[in-house]
Amino acid sequence: MLRTYGRFALRRTGQAVVVVLLAYLFTFVVISILPGDPVTSTLRNPDNGFTEDDIARIVAYYGLDQPWWVQLGSSLGRFVVGDLGVSLRSNLPVSGLVLDALGSTLSLAAAALLVAVVLAVAIAYGTQFLPPRWGQGVLRSLPSLFLSVPNFVIGLLLIHVFAFGLGLFSMIDTETPWGTFFAAVALGIPVSAQLAEVLIASLDHESRQEYVAVARSRGLRSGALFLRHLVKPSALPTVTVLALIVGELLGGALITEAIFGRVGIGTLVESAVASQDLPVLQAVVSLAAIVFVVVNLLADLAYPLLDPRVAVGRSGRPVSVAPRDEPTTPLREEVSIV
Repeated sequence: MLRTYGRFALRRTGQAVVVVLLAYLFTFVVISILPGDPVTSTLRNPDNGFTEDDIARIVAYYGLDQPWWVQLGSSLGRFVVGDLGVSLRSNLPVSGLVLDALGSTLSLAAAALLVAVVLAVAIAYGTQFLPPRWGQGVLRSLPSLFLSVPNFVIGLLLIHVFAFGLGLFSMIDTETPWGTFFAAVALGIPVSAQLAEVLIASLDHESRQEYVAVARSRGLRSGALFLRHLVKPSALPTVTVLALIVGELLGGALITEAIFGRVGIGTLVESAVASQDLPVLQAVVSLAAIVFVVVNLLADLAYPLLDPRVAVGRSGRPVSVAPRDEPTTPLREEVSIV
């Protein structure tokens, strides 16, 4: 079993590397066919202050006077060894520019993901165990409401109430803990809707199983029933959605940064697009592809560990080997222990 899982992990890792390289190639081709000449528009822009020697050195470094396939080969070679080049606008290493901006964006995305997971679990728990007269139906309608409101509307509302109204954080410095929290709330609320929808559907399915009825008949309290018997079998589709929404989190983080005036990857992308700084633009797009592929790789590797009914198929993809209606554990023994 361990050897099979090891081969599966190696195969999926190799596929992930190939996907990242293909994403880099695709990004290079798309950026290369964009209208405009970076030498004329960026390097010879008097505002950037490049001398003729600087321009000649950068042109030779990127091979801008060479055919596109030569530029692609040298660019891919630098990318494989972790060299992202230098900015055409500031003449600084692109890796340094990305790392300086990445911390703020990752902290915002991580906080937003935490907010989304906590909110989704709270809503899903309430739909299962909250009495109907206390608003169970309202909880079931919250995901639809969250999806229908764009995150920039939520962000503007939070700024109006908590920054200008209550003064909990200042728009001059939104990198404070309160500023990061409310930016994460604005980003996390729409994302939580998708998680809550999938989690509610999974919990509804698992709640109808016989082992849940047995557990309830033995007097198991709702909290223990939720944590011991419902969360784990419901986690598999939730992990799938969680991996898919990473791209939405990164894209939403760029908009949220602009609304809250935070300096991050969004600011870097905005300046790179405005100045046609192609190395910076390609580095950011490649970074987003790497994050998305790595998160989905981790989700694939987690499937067989989360649910014993999922085995590794010959194709290298997780496959279900038992009907979903079958319990995953010896339920009678578990319930009797409780």
